[in-house]
Amino acid sequence: MAAVTKDTMIGELLRIDENIAPMLLNIGMHCLGCPSSQMETIEEAAMVHGIEPSALVDSINEFIEKDLAAKENA
Repeated sequence: MAAVTKDTMIGELLRIDENIAPMLLNIGMHCLGCPSSQMETIEEAAMVHGIEPSALVDSINEFIEKDLAAKENA
């Protein structure tokens, strides 16, 4: 799977791995279901919430990698 980047849209991210939603909610991104957030990039969402975009992208990719590994081992 290709790595998520700062230019990945939130809607696309949720389609890649819906299990990412709780992580995003825990860091204050409560608008995941809002229509406008679906067309927002990870970088834009991070900046709105005062989060360093590159750190968020790293955390997301780490989460997705672990989540996929867990699914493969289940």
